[in-house]
Amino acid sequence: RICFFNTVPFWGGGEKFYLEYATRFSKRGYEVEVVCSPDSVLGKRAREAGIPTFEISIGMLSFLNPLKVFRLIRYFKQKGTQVVIFSTSQDLKAGGFSSKWAGVTKRVFRRGLAKPIKDRWLNRIIFTKVLTHIFANSEETKRTILQHLSHCVPAEKIEVIYNGIDPNAFPLDTPIMEVVESKKKGVVIGNAARLTAQKGQNYLLEAASILKSRSLDFSLFIAGSGEMKEELEKEIQRLGLQKEVYLLGFVEDINTFMGSIDVFALSSIWEGFGYVLAEAMIRSKPVVAFDITSNPEIFNHGKQGFLVEFPKVEAFADRLEELIVDQKMREEMGASGRQRVLTHFDIERQTDKLEAYLKS
Repeated sequence: RICFFNTVPFWGGGEKFYLEYATRFSKRGYEVEVVCSPDSVLGKRAREAGIPTFEISIGMLSFLNPLKVFRLIRYFKQKGTQVVIFSTSQDLKAGGFSSKWAGVTKRVFRRGLAKPIKDRWLNRIIFTKVLTHIFANSEETKRTILQHLSHCVPAEKIEVIYNGIDPNAFPLDTPIMEVVESKKKGVVIGNAARLTAQKGQNYLLEAASILKSRSLDFSLFIAGSGEMKEELEKEIQRLGLQKEVYLLGFVEDINTFMGSIDVFALSSIWEGFGYVLAEAMIRSKPVVAFDITSNPEIFNHGKQGFLVEFPKVEAFADRLEELIVDQKMREEMGASGRQRVLTHFDIERQTDKLEAYLKS
Protein backbone atom coordinates (compact mmCIF):
# COMPACT_ATOMS: atom_id res chain seq x y z
CA ARG A 1 0.00 0.00 0.00
CA ILE A 2 1.93 2.95 -1.36
CA CYS A 3 1.00 6.61 -1.09
CA PHE A 4 2.58 9.04 -3.56
CA PHE A 5 2.26 12.36 -1.72
CA ASN A 6 2.58 15.50 -3.86
CA THR A 7 0.41 18.59 -3.33
CA VAL A 8 2.14 20.90 -5.82
CA PRO A 9 -0.66 22.53 -7.86
CA PHE A 10 1.28 23.00 -11.12
CA TRP A 11 2.68 20.35 -13.47
CA GLY A 12 6.42 19.74 -13.73
CA GLY A 13 9.07 17.05 -13.75
CA GLY A 14 8.39 16.04 -10.15
CA GLU A 15 4.67 15.63 -10.79
CA LYS A 16 5.43 13.65 -13.96
CA PHE A 17 7.60 11.34 -11.83
CA TYR A 18 4.76 10.77 -9.36
CA LEU A 19 2.22 9.95 -12.05
CA GLU A 20 4.46 7.59 -13.99
CA TYR A 21 5.71 5.65 -10.98
CA ALA A 22 2.31 5.47 -9.32
CA THR A 23 0.97 4.01 -12.56
CA ARG A 24 3.77 1.47 -12.77
CA PHE A 25 3.51 0.32 -9.18
CA SER A 26 -0.24 -0.04 -9.65
CA LYS A 27 0.32 -2.25 -12.69
CA ARG A 28 2.74 -4.34 -10.63
CA GLY A 29 -0.05 -5.19 -8.22
CA TYR A 30 0.53 -2.67 -5.43
CA GLU A 31 -2.34 -0.73 -3.89
CA VAL A 32 -1.52 2.84 -4.86
CA GLU A 33 -3.06 6.20 -4.06
CA VAL A 34 -2.00 9.77 -4.82
CA VAL A 35 -2.33 12.59 -2.29
CA CYS A 36 -2.57 15.83 -4.26
CA SER A 37 -3.76 19.41 -4.26
CA PRO A 38 -7.43 20.04 -5.17
CA ASP A 39 -7.93 20.58 -8.91
CA SER A 40 -4.26 19.82 -9.64
CA VAL A 41 -3.06 18.46 -12.97
CA LEU A 42 -1.48 15.52 -11.13
CA GLY A 43 -4.80 14.62 -9.52
CA LYS A 44 -6.67 14.88 -12.81
CA ARG A 45 -4.20 12.68 -14.66
CA ALA A 46 -3.99 10.16 -11.82
CA ARG A 47 -7.76 9.69 -11.85
CA GLU A 48 -7.69 9.33 -15.64
CA ALA A 49 -5.14 6.54 -15.13
CA GLY A 50 -7.49 4.83 -12.68
CA ILE A 51 -5.49 5.75 -9.57
CA PRO A 52 -7.56 6.95 -6.56
CA THR A 53 -6.66 10.33 -5.10
CA PHE A 54 -7.01 12.14 -1.79
CA GLU A 55 -7.15 15.92 -2.11
CA ILE A 56 -5.76 18.30 0.49
CA SER A 57 -4.08 21.71 0.38
CA ILE A 58 -0.70 21.79 2.11
CA GLY A 59 1.35 24.90 2.88
CA MET A 60 4.66 25.51 4.63
CA LEU A 61 2.97 25.81 8.05
CA SER A 62 0.38 23.06 7.61
CA PHE A 63 2.37 20.79 9.91
CA LEU A 64 1.34 23.18 12.71
CA ASN A 65 -2.35 22.94 11.80
CA PRO A 66 -3.87 20.22 14.03
CA LEU A 67 -6.94 19.81 11.79
CA LYS A 68 -4.85 18.98 8.75
CA VAL A 69 -2.45 16.81 10.73
CA PHE A 70 -5.32 14.77 12.25
CA ARG A 71 -6.98 14.51 8.83
CA LEU A 72 -3.79 13.03 7.39
CA ILE A 73 -3.31 10.68 10.35
CA ARG A 74 -6.87 9.41 9.89
CA TYR A 75 -6.30 8.98 6.16
CA PHE A 76 -3.09 6.94 6.62
CA LYS A 77 -4.71 4.74 9.24
CA GLN A 78 -7.88 4.15 7.24
CA LYS A 79 -5.90 3.20 4.14
CA GLY A 80 -3.41 1.07 6.02
CA THR A 81 -0.60 2.88 4.22
CA GLN A 82 2.74 1.08 4.47
CA VAL A 83 4.91 3.33 2.29
CA VAL A 84 4.61 7.08 1.70
CA ILE A 85 6.83 9.07 -0.66
CA PHE A 86 7.31 12.85 -0.37
CA SER A 87 9.25 15.42 -2.41
CA THR A 88 8.51 18.99 -1.34
CA SER A 89 9.40 20.65 1.95
CA GLN A 90 5.81 21.39 2.94
CA ASP A 91 4.63 17.86 2.12
CA LEU A 92 7.58 16.39 3.99
CA LYS A 93 6.76 18.33 7.15
CA ALA A 94 3.00 17.86 7.23
CA GLY A 95 2.93 14.37 5.77
CA GLY A 96 6.12 13.21 7.41
CA PHE A 97 5.06 13.81 11.00
CA SER A 98 1.50 12.65 10.26
CA SER A 99 2.60 9.39 8.67
CA LYS A 100 5.02 8.67 11.52
CA TRP A 101 2.31 9.23 14.12
CA ALA A 102 -0.08 7.10 12.04
CA GLY A 103 2.36 4.20 12.12
CA VAL A 104 3.36 4.17 8.44
CA THR A 105 6.35 1.83 8.28
CA LYS A 106 8.39 3.40 5.48
CA ARG A 107 8.55 7.16 5.14
CA VAL A 108 10.48 8.05 2.03
CA PHE A 109 11.91 11.36 0.81
CA ARG A 110 12.56 11.76 -2.89
CA ARG A 111 14.81 14.76 -3.46
CA GLY A 112 14.48 16.20 -6.94
CA LEU A 113 16.12 19.61 -6.48
CA ALA A 114 19.87 20.02 -6.77
CA LYS A 115 19.91 22.75 -4.12
CA PRO A 116 21.41 22.48 -0.61
CA ILE A 117 19.11 21.78 2.33
CA LYS A 118 19.66 24.12 5.26
CA ASP A 119 21.08 22.73 8.50
CA ARG A 120 18.17 23.71 10.73
CA TRP A 121 16.92 21.93 13.84
CA LEU A 122 13.62 20.96 12.18
CA ASN A 123 15.41 19.48 9.18
CA ARG A 124 17.72 17.53 11.47
CA ILE A 125 14.72 16.08 13.31
CA ILE A 126 12.99 15.14 10.05
CA PHE A 127 16.07 13.51 8.51
CA THR A 128 17.06 11.58 11.64
CA LYS A 129 13.74 10.82 13.38
CA VAL A 130 11.04 10.89 10.68
CA LEU A 131 12.50 9.55 7.42
CA THR A 132 13.38 5.91 6.94
CA HIS A 133 14.48 6.11 3.28
CA ILE A 134 16.01 8.89 1.13
CA PHE A 135 16.68 8.78 -2.59
CA ALA A 136 17.91 11.42 -5.02
CA ASN A 137 17.31 11.78 -8.75
CA SER A 138 21.01 12.36 -9.53
CA GLU A 139 24.45 12.20 -7.99
CA GLU A 140 24.49 16.00 -7.98
CA THR A 141 21.24 16.08 -5.99
CA LYS A 142 22.70 13.60 -3.50
CA ARG A 143 25.74 15.84 -3.11
CA THR A 144 23.56 18.85 -2.28
CA ILE A 145 21.63 16.86 0.36
CA LEU A 146 24.92 16.05 2.09
CA GLN A 147 26.39 19.53 1.69
CA HIS A 148 25.01 20.75 5.03
CA LEU A 149 23.57 17.55 6.53
CA SER A 150 26.43 15.06 6.23
CA HIS A 151 26.95 15.25 10.00
CA CYS A 152 23.53 13.65 10.60
CA VAL A 153 22.74 11.84 7.33
CA PRO A 154 25.18 9.09 6.28
CA ALA A 155 25.95 9.10 2.55
CA GLU A 156 25.19 5.38 2.27
CA LYS A 157 21.60 6.05 3.38
CA ILE A 158 20.92 8.02 0.19
CA GLU A 159 20.21 6.01 -2.96
CA VAL A 160 20.48 7.55 -6.44
CA ILE A 161 17.59 6.56 -8.70
CA TYR A 162 17.31 8.45 -11.96
CA ASN A 163 14.01 9.52 -13.43
CA GLY A 164 12.88 6.98 -16.00
CA ILE A 165 11.67 7.46 -19.56
CA ASP A 166 9.08 5.18 -21.13
CA PRO A 167 10.08 4.66 -24.79
CA ASN A 168 6.55 3.46 -25.58
CA ALA A 169 5.22 6.89 -24.59
CA PHE A 170 7.34 8.47 -27.33
CA PRO A 171 6.24 6.98 -30.66
CA LEU A 172 8.28 8.21 -33.59
CA ASP A 173 5.47 8.64 -36.12
CA THR A 174 3.94 11.85 -34.77
CA PRO A 175 3.01 14.71 -37.12
CA ILE A 176 4.63 18.12 -36.86
CA MET A 177 2.70 20.51 -34.62
CA GLU A 178 0.52 22.79 -36.72
CA VAL A 179 1.86 25.96 -35.11
CA VAL A 180 5.44 24.89 -35.75
CA GLU A 181 4.66 23.86 -39.34
CA SER A 182 3.04 27.21 -40.09
CA LYS A 183 5.67 29.48 -38.48
CA LYS A 184 8.99 27.64 -38.71
CA LYS A 185 11.88 28.65 -40.89
CA GLY A 186 15.20 26.88 -41.24
CA VAL A 187 16.39 24.61 -38.46
CA VAL A 188 13.92 24.42 -35.56
CA ILE A 189 15.31 24.82 -32.04
CA GLY A 190 13.05 23.84 -29.16
CA ASN A 191 12.90 24.54 -25.45
CA ALA A 192 10.32 23.13 -23.02
CA ALA A 193 10.26 24.35 -19.44
CA ARG A 194 8.32 26.52 -17.04
CA LEU A 195 8.88 30.21 -17.71
CA THR A 196 10.81 30.90 -14.52
CA ALA A 197 14.20 32.34 -13.61
CA GLN A 198 15.57 28.86 -12.90
CA LYS A 199 14.94 27.76 -16.50
CA GLY A 200 16.94 30.68 -17.89
CA GLN A 201 15.01 31.38 -21.09
CA ASN A 202 16.47 34.90 -21.03
CA TYR A 203 19.86 33.35 -21.88
CA LEU A 204 18.25 31.46 -24.73
CA LEU A 205 16.82 34.68 -26.17
CA GLU A 206 20.28 36.25 -26.03
CA ALA A 207 21.68 33.25 -27.91
CA ALA A 208 18.90 33.57 -30.50
CA SER A 209 19.78 37.23 -30.98
CA ILE A 210 23.40 36.24 -31.64
CA LEU A 211 22.31 33.59 -34.16
CA LYS A 212 20.15 36.16 -35.96
CA SER A 213 23.06 38.61 -36.11
CA ARG A 214 25.02 35.88 -37.93
CA SER A 215 22.25 35.58 -40.56
CA LEU A 216 21.52 31.96 -39.69
CA ASP A 217 18.26 30.41 -40.83
CA PHE A 218 16.48 29.14 -37.71
CA SER A 219 13.43 29.44 -35.51
CA LEU A 220 13.00 28.91 -31.78
CA PHE A 221 9.83 27.55 -30.16
CA ILE A 222 9.50 27.69 -26.38
CA ALA A 223 6.88 25.46 -24.75
CA GLY A 224 5.83 26.31 -21.21
CA SER A 225 3.95 28.74 -19.00
CA GLY A 226 4.99 30.69 -15.95
CA GLU A 227 5.44 34.00 -14.22
CA MET A 228 8.11 35.27 -16.62
CA LYS A 229 5.89 35.17 -19.71
CA GLU A 230 5.38 38.95 -19.99
CA GLU A 231 9.05 39.65 -19.30
CA LEU A 232 10.12 37.23 -22.03
CA GLU A 233 7.59 38.71 -24.46
CA LYS A 234 9.07 42.17 -23.88
CA GLU A 235 12.58 40.80 -24.36
CA ILE A 236 11.59 39.22 -27.67
CA GLN A 237 10.29 42.62 -28.77
CA ARG A 238 13.41 44.43 -27.56
CA LEU A 239 15.72 42.04 -29.41
CA GLY A 240 13.61 42.12 -32.58
CA LEU A 241 13.04 38.35 -32.55
CA GLN A 242 9.31 38.34 -33.36
CA LYS A 243 9.89 36.32 -36.55
CA GLU A 244 12.34 33.90 -34.97
CA VAL A 245 11.02 33.15 -31.46
CA TYR A 246 7.56 31.91 -30.47
CA LEU A 247 6.16 31.29 -26.98
CA LEU A 248 3.68 28.41 -27.26
CA GLY A 249 2.38 28.34 -23.70
CA PHE A 250 1.81 25.02 -21.94
CA VAL A 251 2.11 22.09 -24.37
CA GLU A 252 0.48 18.91 -23.13
CA ASP A 253 1.79 16.59 -25.85
CA ILE A 254 5.53 16.87 -25.27
CA ASN A 255 6.29 13.97 -27.62
CA THR A 256 4.73 15.72 -30.60
CA PHE A 257 6.62 18.88 -29.67
CA MET A 258 9.93 17.01 -29.55
CA GLY A 259 9.14 15.39 -32.87
CA SER A 260 8.57 18.83 -34.41
CA ILE A 261 12.02 20.26 -33.64
CA ASP A 262 15.56 19.60 -34.89
CA VAL A 263 17.63 20.65 -31.85
CA PHE A 264 16.74 20.91 -28.17
CA ALA A 265 18.24 23.69 -26.05
CA LEU A 266 18.04 23.72 -22.26
CA SER A 267 19.08 27.01 -20.68
CA SER A 268 18.40 26.12 -17.02
CA ILE A 269 20.81 27.44 -14.39
CA TRP A 270 20.29 24.30 -12.28
CA GLU A 271 18.44 21.00 -12.59
CA GLY A 272 17.88 18.06 -10.28
CA PHE A 273 17.36 15.84 -13.30
CA GLY A 274 16.60 17.41 -16.67
CA TYR A 275 13.63 15.28 -17.71
CA VAL A 276 13.23 17.25 -20.93
CA LEU A 277 16.79 16.43 -22.00
CA ALA A 278 15.96 12.73 -21.87
CA GLU A 279 12.61 13.38 -23.59
CA ALA A 280 14.39 15.16 -26.44
CA MET A 281 17.05 12.45 -26.66
CA ILE A 282 14.50 9.62 -26.88
CA ARG A 283 13.17 11.42 -29.97
CA SER A 284 16.71 11.42 -31.41
CA LYS A 285 17.29 15.16 -30.97
CA PRO A 286 20.76 16.55 -30.25
CA VAL A 287 20.87 18.73 -27.14
CA VAL A 288 22.70 21.84 -25.99
CA ALA A 289 22.72 22.79 -22.30
CA PHE A 290 24.79 24.58 -19.70
CA ASP A 291 27.36 22.44 -17.90
CA ILE A 292 25.58 22.68 -14.56
CA THR A 293 24.40 20.36 -11.76
CA SER A 294 23.12 17.05 -13.17
CA ASN A 295 23.26 17.80 -16.91
CA PRO A 296 26.64 16.00 -17.36
CA GLU A 297 25.06 12.86 -15.88
CA ILE A 298 22.38 12.79 -18.57
CA PHE A 299 24.46 13.17 -21.73
CA ASN A 300 28.08 13.22 -22.81
CA HIS A 301 29.61 16.35 -24.30
CA GLY A 302 30.44 15.87 -27.96
CA LYS A 303 28.46 12.62 -28.27
CA GLN A 304 24.78 13.37 -27.71
CA GLY A 305 25.13 17.14 -27.71
CA PHE A 306 27.13 19.95 -26.18
CA LEU A 307 27.67 21.18 -22.62
CA VAL A 308 28.50 24.89 -22.36
CA GLU A 309 30.17 26.67 -19.46
CA PHE A 310 27.63 28.79 -17.61
CA PRO A 311 26.76 31.59 -18.33
CA LYS A 312 28.67 31.94 -21.63
CA VAL A 313 25.81 32.77 -23.97
CA GLU A 314 28.00 33.34 -27.02
CA ALA A 315 29.52 29.89 -26.59
CA PHE A 316 25.96 28.53 -26.29
CA ALA A 317 25.13 30.23 -29.60
CA ASP A 318 28.32 28.80 -31.15
CA ARG A 319 27.23 25.24 -30.32
CA LEU A 320 23.74 25.85 -31.66
CA GLU A 321 25.29 27.21 -34.86
CA GLU A 322 27.34 24.02 -35.28
CA LEU A 323 24.16 21.98 -35.17
CA ILE A 324 22.24 24.38 -37.41
CA VAL A 325 24.76 24.13 -40.23
CA ASP A 326 25.64 20.43 -39.90
CA GLN A 327 22.71 18.08 -40.54
CA LYS A 328 24.91 14.97 -40.32
CA MET A 329 26.05 16.00 -36.83
CA ARG A 330 22.43 16.49 -35.79
CA GLU A 331 21.52 13.01 -37.00
CA GLU A 332 24.52 11.26 -35.41
CA MET A 333 24.17 12.99 -32.04
CA GLY A 334 20.43 12.40 -32.08
CA ALA A 335 20.84 8.67 -32.71
CA SER A 336 23.44 8.45 -29.94
CA GLY A 337 21.10 10.28 -27.56
CA ARG A 338 18.24 7.87 -28.14
CA GLN A 339 20.53 4.90 -27.47
CA ARG A 340 21.81 6.47 -24.26
CA VAL A 341 18.29 6.93 -22.90
CA LEU A 342 17.36 3.34 -23.77
CA THR A 343 20.50 2.09 -22.02
CA HIS A 344 20.59 4.30 -18.91
CA PHE A 345 17.15 5.78 -18.26
CA ASP A 346 14.59 3.16 -19.28
CA ILE A 347 11.67 3.51 -16.86
CA GLU A 348 11.25 -0.21 -16.19
CA ARG A 349 14.87 -0.46 -15.05
CA GLN A 350 14.48 2.58 -12.78
CA THR A 351 11.19 1.21 -11.41
CA ASP A 352 12.98 -2.04 -10.58
CA LYS A 353 15.58 -0.05 -8.65
CA LEU A 354 12.96 1.93 -6.74
CA GLU A 355 10.95 -1.21 -5.94
CA ALA A 356 14.04 -2.98 -4.61
CA TYR A 357 15.00 0.07 -2.56
CA LEU A 358 11.53 0.37 -0.99
CA LYS A 359 11.72 -3.30 -0.03
CA SER A 360 15.12 -2.84 1.61
